[in-house]
Amino acid sequence: MSEPIKKVVIVGGGTAGWMSAASLGRFLEGKNIDVTIIESSALGTVGVGEATIPNIVNYNKNLGINELDLIKATQATFKLGIQFENWHKQGENFFHPFSDYGMPINNIEFHQYINQANHQGAALDIEDYCFPAVLAKKGKFAQPHPKPPTPLADYQYAFHFDAGLYANFLKDFAINLGVNHLDALINSVELNQNNGFISSVTLDNGEIVEGDLFIDCSGFKGLLIEEALHTGYEDWSQWLICDRAMAVQTELVGEPTPYTRSIAKSFGWQWRIPLQHRMGNGYIYASQFQTDDDAERTLLDSVQGATINQVRKFRFTPGRRKQVWNKNCVAIGLSSGFLEPLESTSISLIQSVIDKLLTFFPDQSFNQHDIDEVNRLHNDEVEHIRDFLILHYKATKRDDSDFWRHCQNMDIPETLAHKMALFESRGHIIIRESESFEAASWLTMYNAFGIKQKRFDERIANMPFDVMSKNLAQMKQSIENAAQQTMQHQDFIKAHCRANPE
Repeated sequence: MSEPIKKVVIVGGGTAGWMSAASLGRFLEGKNIDVTIIESSALGTVGVGEATIPNIVNYNKNLGINELDLIKATQATFKLGIQFENWHKQGENFFHPFSDYGMPINNIEFHQYINQANHQGAALDIEDYCFPAVLAKKGKFAQPHPKPPTPLADYQYAFHFDAGLYANFLKDFAINLGVNHLDALINSVELNQNNGFISSVTLDNGEIVEGDLFIDCSGFKGLLIEEALHTGYEDWSQWLICDRAMAVQTELVGEPTPYTRSIAKSFGWQWRIPLQHRMGNGYIYASQFQTDDDAERTLLDSVQGATINQVRKFRFTPGRRKQVWNKNCVAIGLSSGFLEPLESTSISLIQSVIDKLLTFFPDQSFNQHDIDEVNRLHNDEVEHIRDFLILHYKATKRDDSDFWRHCQNMDIPETLAHKMALFESRGHIIIRESESFEAASWLTMYNAFGIKQKRFDERIANMPFDVMSKNLAQMKQSIENAAQQTMQHQDFIKAHCRANPE
């Protein structure tokens, strides 16, 4: 047996660093392993990842964090999904929920029935058969029942929260678990001359911090994974052409919605993320089609409420590190790559890499088969997310700018083209290993962008139209009745988890 890991060093704070520190602190609790995080208060963090997807709920639960305490501490609101505005065509909206639509009938997928009914002229709206989508339209929220009486009531939720407050919350949590915290800059990274592994980092005060396992949470620069280990980066900007972002906070106008808004513009898209105390706003755009000055005007002309900070600007190259784990270094967060925040996957990918690291936690032999498997799983996962994001752009019918015309005409990965073709052929939804988005999410996009199946499941051919219509009507009414019994989103927050204004 090889020697166990004795010291883990995390380089960088922010959301990625403190999520890593909290998870490792909990995972290694009671073991004789030192965890040290190095961050500098002189350096800022990106800190705009305010929207999440449902796996954040389980992440916090697995740490033993009380959800209501977290919501209060981070000024959080609830998120049932994303409302997309003007993406397919200008003036059209659709909702991407964290839930399935309807429920299978006779073990056949629900969408086969509703698509068949619409093919016969029924004009049904699939969103009426999804509980969180109906809640969102009404501005309501309810926590799912732990044992729902029907699949129609089974859904998930996520949060909008202040990323800086979340990092601070986890910082206190991790330090209480015994994680060591050093506030310092790193001047250099030293490598072992025999195997090329990272042996230590030298701080600006001259202190040398040695480690066995290093976690790179240093952001876009990739201080360890790239600058020291030269791992390489796979550029996906031929498909994801947005490469700039701007963010600004504004005063909250009206009540916070239980969903994120994604609003397509002429050269990109704008987000609106409501917190209890303010609104997070941002704009993602393609620099080859819009100047930075014009982009800033686009953002500021579209926000509601007075701005409460200066516009922050970011440049990025969409893609991923060729290896998320190289030698004795694991990249987590922006150091591992970046896919634009269209579906709020940045924090989810932090969590996902942490999960893989804990599953394959090494000893000092750093078994290469373990490392290769983590890299394979991660690369597959990120590629599936990439394809899902590309679909949003490729399937649009907007032709009001060079940006959207470019998106319609661009080549796409064969993996995505095959998925789209199979759905168009017979309504079959491909879900591969390591998919972040389930079948209902792909169905949302196919339906919203007018991608229709040409053939229907032969097993429903003999079901009379009136029987099919009756089943669908009963599902719709059951969801509507349940939604009527829930609280307004703001009322739920006031009753259960209102944050201290300070």
